[in-house]
Amino acid sequence: MCVILVNMTKAQLAAQLSTTLELNKTEAEKTIDAVFAAISQALKDGEKLDIRGFGVFKVKDQAARTARNPRTGEAIAVPAKKVAAFKPSKDLAEVLNPEQAKAAEQA
Repeated sequence: MCVILVNMTKAQLAAQLSTTLELNKTEAEKTIDAVFAAISQALKDGEKLDIRGFGVFKVKDQAARTARNPRTGEAIAVPAKKVAAFKPSKDLAEVLNPEQAKAAEQA
């Protein structure tokens, strides 16, 4: 059984996981923490993490740019940085947009 929420917290994810896998909430939270830690470490190491059927996590370089302070209009230099990016797999995209998947099959 899957409950649809507008925003899901880590605690709610742990509760759902504990129900699905018949774990207690503490074990579910430890599992979630371990998965998040593994993803974070892979990204920190500059690796691309490909989870088949779900998507790809990778690090992208964001170039330096000039931004504006909306209050004062003053130009501010924003330095280059690395950002985490996620690209959903085709399977996940089809789950999120089933009508587009059906249209593509019929074409």
